[in-house]
Amino acid sequence: GVNLVGPHRDDLLLSLRGLPARGYASHGESWSLALALRIASAHLLRADSQLGDPIVILDDVFAELDAGRRARLADIVGEFEQVIVTAAVEQDVPAALRVGTVRVEAGTLSGTGPAERDVS
Repeated sequence: GVNLVGPHRDDLLLSLRGLPARGYASHGESWSLALALRIASAHLLRADSQLGDPIVILDDVFAELDAGRRARLADIVGEFEQVIVTAAVEQDVPAALRVGTVRVEAGTLSGTGPAERDVS
């Protein structure tokens, strides 16, 4: 079946400098807007929960951002208790978020944690 009404059918109109983001935002600006909505959701979850922070998962988002946006995002998510980052290129991830690293190469798992212990 098809639902013709409901919140899933709503449009969220975002603007950037007074212009609709859909037609005028650059690729990096579009990514930044999407990430801002996700981070705002995480802040709302944090405020509403007595159990602690939500886990923030960033799936290869740093490759889409310039260096300035990478640094700002790292500062913002660094406030959360747990942040999981995936990246195809490790250098895309700001150093502040590379506390513990797990690598998967050719099906082999290796890496180090905060105490520099081997996880292989």
